[in-house]
Amino acid sequence: MPAAGMIIVEAAMGEGKTEAALAAVEILARRTGAAGCYLALPTRATSDAMFGRVLSWLRRLPDARTDRGDRDVRLAHGKAALNPEYDQLRWTSLPRGIAQDAGGTDIGVHAWLAGPKRTMLSSFVVGTIDQLLFAALRSRHQVLRHLGLAGKVVVIDEAHAYDVYMGRFLDRALEWLGAYGVPVVILSATLPAGRRAEMMAAYDTGRLGPPPKLTWRDRNKPKIDPYAELRTDLRYPLVTVSAAQRGAVATACGDSGRHLQVRLRRLDDDPPALVELLRDRLADGGCALVIRNTVARVQETAADLRAALGPDTPVAVAHSRFMAVDRAARDRWLRDTFGPPGAGTRPYRHVVVASQVAEQSLDIDFDLLVTDLAPVDLVLQRVGRLHRHPRPGRPARLAEATCWITGADWATEPPQPVSGSRRVYQPAALLRSAAVLLPHLDGTPLRIPADISPLTQAAYGDAPVGPAAWRPVLDEAEAKQRDEIAAKESKADGFRLAGVDEPGVPLVGWLSGGVGNADDRAAQGHVRDTDSDSFEVILLVRTSAGLVVPPWIAGGGVVVPTETTPDWNLARSAARCTLPLPRLMASVDVIDEVIADLDGRIDLRAWQDNPWLSGELVLDIDEAGAATVAGFDLHYDPDEGLRVTRTAA
Repeated sequence: MPAAGMIIVEAAMGEGKTEAALAAVEILARRTGAAGCYLALPTRATSDAMFGRVLSWLRRLPDARTDRGDRDVRLAHGKAALNPEYDQLRWTSLPRGIAQDAGGTDIGVHAWLAGPKRTMLSSFVVGTIDQLLFAALRSRHQVLRHLGLAGKVVVIDEAHAYDVYMGRFLDRALEWLGAYGVPVVILSATLPAGRRAEMMAAYDTGRLGPPPKLTWRDRNKPKIDPYAELRTDLRYPLVTVSAAQRGAVATACGDSGRHLQVRLRRLDDDPPALVELLRDRLADGGCALVIRNTVARVQETAADLRAALGPDTPVAVAHSRFMAVDRAARDRWLRDTFGPPGAGTRPYRHVVVASQVAEQSLDIDFDLLVTDLAPVDLVLQRVGRLHRHPRPGRPARLAEATCWITGADWATEPPQPVSGSRRVYQPAALLRSAAVLLPHLDGTPLRIPADISPLTQAAYGDAPVGPAAWRPVLDEAEAKQRDEIAAKESKADGFRLAGVDEPGVPLVGWLSGGVGNADDRAAQGHVRDTDSDSFEVILLVRTSAGLVVPPWIAGGGVVVPTETTPDWNLARSAARCTLPLPRLMASVDVIDEVIADLDGRIDLRAWQDNPWLSGELVLDIDEAGAATVAGFDLHYDPDEGLRVTRTAA
């Protein structure tokens, strides 16, 4: 690289992109004098998983005592204090230090930098992408956020996971990072080429200024797009770096040598068809992963499979509608049970039914995959959980990697995705996915990694795909998608920070019309596009002794007082029990009634002075796990998560 700029690394799942990024961070930090780095990930769960890896990396770095002193770290998301590794660092904060690396350098959380507005001022930060997107949001304390980012190397993982709305904030943040000369490393396995060019252009706008405007004298000159080659480059794996001038240089590199051929098959969206498939393929043992696009389908499918397969085939679920502490335990169980060889004792036969939580940043390996039809990049991410590691002794029926695609009516032309999938994803994205996968569904093996880029670029390109008979339906879906994309971009621009201006232009009015002094929770509602403000509650169990921390968790069964402020440890224990309520309960027509019902059930005025519990709502379930709230019947089970149905009239 001729100068510090942006690197985009595209390589298959499990190829070592994170390790490559950390190596690049060391080189770029040494070259630019950066004092630390920020690793941005899509979710809390992926941030927690990355935090331990970053701590190990920090402990392996050369002794910093003669350079920058102790290394202060920060896990940056709303539930960071519930991460055991991070919590240990918090309790013995720098400058005293908690964990010494091999060279004697202290690693810890600096007490002064632990304030909510100072998140990005710590030298090493691992957190959700929101912390970076906040830097592009018109809200107070922006200078503090920008100051924290300006001295770091920024790594953005799973760059394909951010939708159009979040992408607008990401592009503006990249523009400011370019202006500050902050090196950026972007990682993805399935990045559309158009998005590759957009992110590089955004960074260059900050680094070099806006593209020169054409005048009437230029009207006859051919328009030159410095990013044209990025939009059409299908090579893979691919490393793209900033050029000295506007544009980029893309370099193909060899893969790791791990290759996989996957057979794709259609499967009717019918419980008996799934039962028969699993009964046949798991007859000699094996572990199967079934991925559904909605939590409701996860729970329905798991119930059907348990009833049909019996106790000889255990069925577990993994989705987002678990209490925070239960979700963390479930993620650990998945990694330990279905991780790389040697990670733990692998069961003889098991089925996991999961939502999208299983599709990224989890190193898990299954013998058989069944997935709902999804956008093609997500299908490929899910395929990355199939035969992920060499594993001698796979049952003969599962020796060939096979992915069955369901969640659609394959008898119609084009196939009709199920209603739940159409609510989660754009119908056009689902149909284009089906179209580009059609040759593989008809017998051509899917080659990993060779087919990843061609499929991704075809699905997200502008060229027509699929049979001619599909065109009328696809054209209508694509027109609707374009309108919705424009609406989302316009909505995001209403909250987005202005772009980089000429040097010397004052910041007066920089934040006018913004969201004011929004805290992180409120700000997240502006940088993530949701139909309504979803919210979390603290789950407690109502017993004859009073409200107690759920008894099945460590330290559970303790009564939580409501008339007095709970002590620090008990309040923290209760705060670990946050549970997200589904969008069904957060829709515009019911959310006020739901909040009023929850708010009126228990008088929590005594909690308002406790930083763990202030402002929280409580969902109290009975000892059988049931509750009724504002016309909804709820049931929570530590093994199944939260079920919600509307109360029968």
